[in-house]
Formats: sequence, structure tokens, C-alpha cells
Amino acid sequence: MAKKRDYYEVLGVEKNADDSTIKKAYRKLAMQFHPDKNPDDKASEEKFKEASEAYEVLSDPDKRQLYDQHGFAGVENAFGGHGFDWGNFTHADDLSDIFGGGFSSIFESFFGGGFGGTGRSRQQSNRGEDLQIELSLTLKEIAIGTDKKIKIGVKEACEKCNGSGSADGKVDSCSQCKGTGQVRQIRQSLFGQMQTVSECPSCRGEGKIIKNRCSKCYGEGRMGKVNEINVKIPAGVEEGQYIRLRGQGNIGPRGGTRGDILVLIHEKQDDQFEREGRDLYIKYPISFSQAALGDEIIVPTLQSSVKMKIPSGTQNGRIFRLKGQGLPTLHSTHGNGDILVQIIIITPNRLNKEETELFIKLKEFDAKRELKPGKSFLSKLKDYFS
Repeated sequence: MAKKRDYYEVLGVEKNADDSTIKKAYRKLAMQFHPDKNPDDKASEEKFKEASEAYEVLSDPDKRQLYDQHGFAGVENAFGGHGFDWGNFTHADDLSDIFGGGFSSIFESFFGGGFGGTGRSRQQSNRGEDLQIELSLTLKEIAIGTDKKIKIGVKEACEKCNGSGSADGKVDSCSQCKGTGQVRQIRQSLFGQMQTVSECPSCRGEGKIIKNRCSKCYGEGRMGKVNEINVKIPAGVEEGQYIRLRGQGNIGPRGGTRGDILVLIHEKQDDQFEREGRDLYIKYPISFSQAALGDEIIVPTLQSSVKMKIPSGTQNGRIFRLKGQGLPTLHSTHGNGDILVQIIIITPNRLNKEETELFIKLKEFDAKRELKPGKSFLSKLKDYFS
């Protein structure tokens, strides 16, 4: 299997490219590899699909952010977990803009039906909206996974008209599109005569007309309601990732299909730990005597605490690793990350008489060590503050 190429590489743009540059790059590739221009050429067909997948991600701010943060894994859920297909493509209007509003019948094999104009089938045009909620989690919740119950406003089927939108239950088939929700036209384009499949303007792609609208929902077939949903959070999620709850979003108008709910993950700032991937970092203060003589300290973890030995002569800034005490990797059985403990030697700022006498005595011994700055010392200092 060929290695998947970076989306920026596919479109030939820099990572900081703006929307206009990305669209221009996609337009060029779409014109070059369009199937109508390269009939029966599977290689061109694949390149056209590859460019369209890249454009789908990089032209969408949310998908682009997820891709920039997590690579292909970040947008996997956006494609249903099984990779990009033409059902995921949401920029039909852009293609229509590129090719003058017309597409040949080859797109029917790509999209599973007519494509062109808005590119929406009757089922797609009647699909309910996706909803997004934000969920903040503690590191402890992320470490073990958790279930959350959340209240969210959604649109449900109108009880008065049972979701039909009709006061008397009567729904007529659209006379213009004969109930298909689409109208077809033949147009001249850059590549010659091409067939256009667009949304019916009379019924807006639904294929039906309601004359006597429901007085409660005004013919929309749905009303607002607050639902309580359960969100199962797997262990190891990260800031900026999201969980898709399929079929729990708004119901579509007049019996349409449901949208999804996207749960965007945020991490609450922890009082002790900083996170980097699976690993956790903590700064642990110790005294001069502990550093010089060695000691055993108690280091907190997300579950409890563990004992850790500090050897004699430990220097300020030294890092110790507690293996397996960090966070798990999402959907993986490779084990947990680590906790990295950085030692910070604390200088006392208030001394009593006895302590002062002891430090004066210690100073006499320190004077014999003749500590001097050098290149290695400055190098270490630079590394410490970098």
C-alpha cells in the first residue's frame, strides 16, 4: 500500500497558506485531474480524489486544526473512522464554481447519486444539523476514562404533527421535480456538454410540498427540546480532540435524518502536573541537606503516591523518571507514559540563630572547594534556562 502523502504536500502549499491559496491550488489540480478530462484513467481519478480529500481537510478550519495537531489520526473521526470517501466531501459548491456549474454522470459513481450545483441528495438536504459541545476534564479523568452526563438543546420531531410539518397530515409530491428533490439540466462547460444535477428550487430538495403547515412548528416538523446525553470518555484523550456521537444531533426537518453531536475535549489546568503527550512533569522542592545527603521522598501520582530515592549529591534541576506512572495512549494497549520529577533545591530565606551558625560553618568547608565558573558551567546554565 502506498504511503499516504501529507495534505499540504498534495496541494503543493505551505503550512501557513491562507484559504485563497489553498483554493487556488485545489482548483489547479482539479482542472488537471478531472475525470472528464482524463476518461478511463484510474491514476488521474485517484489524484483527483487525493486532492479533494486534502482540500476537504485544509479548507475547513476545525479539520485543519485537528490535522495540524494530530496528523491523519486527528481527522479520522471526521471520515467515519474508515478513511475519506466521496460521501465526506462537503465542498460541492466550490467544484461547481470551478467547473461552471456542470458535472458529467461520472460523479454519480463517486457520490452515489447525482452531483452538481449544491451536490446534496434529498436525504442530505433534509439531514439535521451537527451540534458541538465543549467538555473540560481533569488529568485524573483523562487517566482512567469517565462517563459524563450533559444537558444539551436539540431539535426533536414536533409532537403535534408527528414531525411531518403538516397540520392535516397531507404532504403533496413536488410537481417540478416529481418527488426526486432534484432537477437536471444539460449545459455547455469547459469540457463540452455536461449534465447538471441541482437541488429543486420549489421544494428545496425535499421532493414534497406542504400546503397546510402545522401551527406549532410552522411546517418545519421539529421543535426545540433539552436532552440529557451520556458521553463515554476513553482514557488518554487530549486537548483539541473530539468525540462524535452519531445520530444524536438535531433531527432533520419534516422527518429528515439526524445530525451528530461533536464533543470537543479540553484539559483543565492541573495544580501539580504539566502534560506532554503521555508523560507528566512535576517540580519537586528539596532542601540543601536532602540534596547533599540523599533522602526518600513521596511523589504524588494521578492515582495515589509513590516513594522515590534521592541519591546523595543530587544537583538542582536533575530529572528522575517514574516509569508507567503517566497517562495511557488513546485506544492503545502499549502501556502508560512516565512521570518526570525535576528536583528544585530551595534556598532558605529566613534563618534562626542555630541555622545561621551551621551555614557559617558550612561556608568554611565550601571555601576549600574553590568553585569557579567555566565553559562547562555556563553551558549547563544555558541549558537549564533554555
